[in-house]
Amino acid sequence: MPKPNNHDLRRKARMAALQSLFAADVKDNLEESCLAWITKEDSLPAESKSFAEHIFRGVAANRSGLDDITCRYAPAWPVDQMALVDRNILRIALYELLYTPDIPNKTAINEAVELAKAFGSESSARFINGVLGSVMTGIEMGELAAGDSDARRGMKSCPQFTNG
Repeated sequence: MPKPNNHDLRRKARMAALQSLFAADVKDNLEESCLAWITKEDSLPAESKSFAEHIFRGVAANRSGLDDITCRYAPAWPVDQMALVDRNILRIALYELLYTPDIPNKTAINEAVELAKAFGSESSARFINGVLGSVMTGIEMGELAAGDSDARRGMKSCPQFTNG
């Protein structure tokens, strides 16, 4: 049997991270047990497990800022009213775009679209691609800095997130 390539391992890791973030969102509790359960259940290779943990922790640590960015680039779709799958796919993609410079932007966007096709609704892939396309325009225009530790610079908070 052929050994899975790095791309396949990372895709499995993204899927595990998405499932973990989805579970944490449902429980309204970003605890590590969601990730531990998924990585154990799916018998992920060590490299995939490590990458899934990296994504989960990165999204958890930056969730508020990632949601503010989504609010800015998808103003017609309040983040708290988005489908949980779409919201968490966007969080993963934004985290990769802004905080993981070793992942090419095109890869982050393509992987997000593939996650949307696999887990989202019929319109999820198109929605995800549109929002991330707008974010990329923001990055290219200097509104957001890829890899910047304060990706939200110059941004106002979304109304739905100002109370806590």
